[in-house]
Amino acid sequence: MSSSQIVRRIIKSAAAGNPSGPYSQGVQVGQTLYLSGCLGLDPKTGQFVGEGVQEQARQSLKNLGEVLKAAGATYKNVVKTNVFLQDMNDFAAMNEVYAEIFTERHPARSTVQVAGLPKNAKVEIEAVAILGDIQDE
Repeated sequence: MSSSQIVRRIIKSAAAGNPSGPYSQGVQVGQTLYLSGCLGLDPKTGQFVGEGVQEQARQSLKNLGEVLKAAGATYKNVVKTNVFLQDMNDFAAMNEVYAEIFTERHPARSTVQVAGLPKNAKVEIEAVAILGDIQDE
């Protein structure tokens, strides 16, 4: 490999379920990891873990955590998230669950209401993480 080549690695985790389309759960390019949006689906059954936004958000973040783990990272490596809500009235409820995972050094985040999500989900969360030994100041 020449010094000008950039390595791209596909990240997969069966513990996060199987993608339902032609996309990767995660793609690592250099030290940056891009994680596809995760729904609140149980990886074993492919069904939502509950009807509410909190149950779905918790599972979505758990699924993201499994992909992070497969890449050798944790939630502490996450620097940016995008949260897609079916209904912005669910913002506070989703935020409670989000705060359980991201307790300090919160990643940058965007949260938007969308016209629709796959499988009529209440929430979908995607992330960008930096791999390696992160030094906070």
